[in-house]
Amino acid sequence: MESLTKLKRLLDNDYKIEKIQPPVFASDAEVNIVTVTLLYPDGKKETIRAYREESRALREYIRNLHQNL
Repeated sequence: MESLTKLKRLLDNDYKIEKIQPPVFASDAEVNIVTVTLLYPDGKKETIRAYREESRALREYIRNLHQNL
């Protein structure tokens, strides 16, 4: 899962999640695409897009990440 690997790498490099579309804590009803925007402390932005099964895995990872904080 390329998008999940990229998200983990960016988070390990001090990026912070700025925005998730659609919101992670919204319903999972037929979410086929997820867009995550990450922000680096110097203002640089990265965007990750995940589709279908990968989007579900990405949303689940982010949910678990926020629950463990």
